[in-house]
Amino acid sequence: MNFEAVKAIYLTEMARTRRTVMQSIISPVISTVLYFVVFGAAIGSRITEIDGVSYGAFIVPGLIMLSLMTQSLSNAAFGIYFPQFTGSIYEILSAPVSFLEITVAFVGAAATKSILVGLIILVTAHFFVDIEIQHPFWMAAYFLLTAVTFALLGFIIGIWADNFEKLQFIPLLIVTPLAFLGGSFYSITMLPEIWQKVTLINPVVYLISGFRWSFYGQADVSLWLSLLMTLVFLGGALAVIHWIFKTGYRLKP
Repeated sequence: MNFEAVKAIYLTEMARTRRTVMQSIISPVISTVLYFVVFGAAIGSRITEIDGVSYGAFIVPGLIMLSLMTQSLSNAAFGIYFPQFTGSIYEILSAPVSFLEITVAFVGAAATKSILVGLIILVTAHFFVDIEIQHPFWMAAYFLLTAVTFALLGFIIGIWADNFEKLQFIPLLIVTPLAFLGGSFYSITMLPEIWQKVTLINPVVYLISGFRWSFYGQADVSLWLSLLMTLVFLGGALAVIHWIFKTGYRLKP
């Protein structure tokens, strides 16, 4: 692997974050804190706890995952879209850099940014509620897997999109609603039985459930099923990216 090329692309993407720190870091943290305050105050006054966990603490993993997914997706999508938009993507493609190295650099930078935001949110949540992390290894594993998986998905979206509307369509109109309906703010066991089964169609349920288990040892679905589904999403995204570079879809004129 050409580590110098990976490093160059990675550092370029991270440098863009430093220039837009308000949009990349501060804005999503403030938005998530507002979610936490509003939902914690409005719903927490009516639902004191879920499965023995205070409502305020219960929604923390869901909020972190919501931010992690949307930020990974957006960062990776914008990261690869702008080289296409400006035409500089052809310089990268003509360089002695493989598709794997290009993907690792762009996806790695996007995942790093989203993980940083997630960690800031996790630290900030400690000022509002008492948080217990029973399984730190699994928390870190889900953190990393989710960030990388959605960064890969964002990478695909960034290549597919040919305008800003398409770039925003999937993150805003598909991923965010799925995250809200995937148990970010509630346990799916609180739903009627028929809706519990319907909810299991939502892939985000498995990510949030596994991540919440790492905090409190409680999950809506099996830990191993959550992990399996996460790896399936990761493998599927890698397969699509391999196909894109192999065929040159929207990369070759």
